[in-house]
Amino acid sequence: MNNSSKINIAQIGVGYWGPNLLRNLFSNENCQVKTVVDLSKDRRHFVRDLYPSVRVSSRVEDILNDADIEAVVIATPVATHFDFALRCLESGKHILVEKPMATTVAEVKQIGKIANEKGLVAMVGHTFLFNSAVRYVKTLIDSGEVGDIRYIYSQRVNLGRIRDDVDALWNLAPHDISIIQYWLDELEPLHVTRNGMDYVQKGIDDVVFLNITYSNNIVANIHVSWLDPHKIRRMTIVGSKKMVVYDDIAENKIAIYDKGIDRMSILGDNMDFDNPSSFTLNQRTGDVMMPKINWVEPLKTELAHFVDCILSGIECLTGPDHAIKVVRILEIN
Repeated sequence: MNNSSKINIAQIGVGYWGPNLLRNLFSNENCQVKTVVDLSKDRRHFVRDLYPSVRVSSRVEDILNDADIEAVVIATPVATHFDFALRCLESGKHILVEKPMATTVAEVKQIGKIANEKGLVAMVGHTFLFNSAVRYVKTLIDSGEVGDIRYIYSQRVNLGRIRDDVDALWNLAPHDISIIQYWLDELEPLHVTRNGMDYVQKGIDDVVFLNITYSNNIVANIHVSWLDPHKIRRMTIVGSKKMVVYDDIAENKIAIYDKGIDRMSILGDNMDFDNPSSFTLNQRTGDVMMPKINWVEPLKTELAHFVDCILSGIECLTGPDHAIKVVRILEIN
């Protein structure tokens, strides 16, 4: 650790998501961005023009060999995550890797093992776990207001952006899987199936339906696609007491429905309300609540958490243990 209150940090990759990471690193008062690496000359010029104080390079070695750099943010194509993560850890640097952390459970375990041995933070960028609306839903579940979770389903669909390095599942579903795992306290799935189809590029699924079965009779369905006429970012939780809809692109991001089917006791032939066969089903339709959510950019919160993990040693919310559970589900063929 350097003698100042700031962490010297570097970033590898300034493509689609990279500029957002870099902007938030610069706004964090505990960070000093020293070096940015990208293979593209245009992207290096982009960084130099916006942030003239930053050293830009095409060589990852300029980060790995710099003893002053303490942490690295990795925002490169998925296939490179494991290699860059290991190299940064081996050089003694904390890492934040964009989702997914790696492409296999074995790779994530290796990242976690080296990070643990060296006393370093290894974190994956599951940004939605730092989303205030997602966290609000978590408090509803934990308080018991929703009741027993029965099932969860999500849609994350759009027309484009089509990628050729990963399929729609690996591109989009890590968000929903990580959210569901967070809501369910990292419950271990009992069974996972996927059904996808490659319409545009052979071997790369454009649409996938993922089904997950958990204990306690909880089921989840995730629908992802970049070949859809609608842009939808919605998750629905059906509980025994209430139902919750989280819509990330709606003005009111959370809607809580006091709806359900209740068992109502009826008087039995023997004047007995307690006879288990003496009940009817009653449809309950109550109020719909739309709580105000205090909005903070999730990426800002995520990067602040990464820095806190380094400076204060707090437990990382999206460390290797969480990443393993997400990748294990994604690995299902």
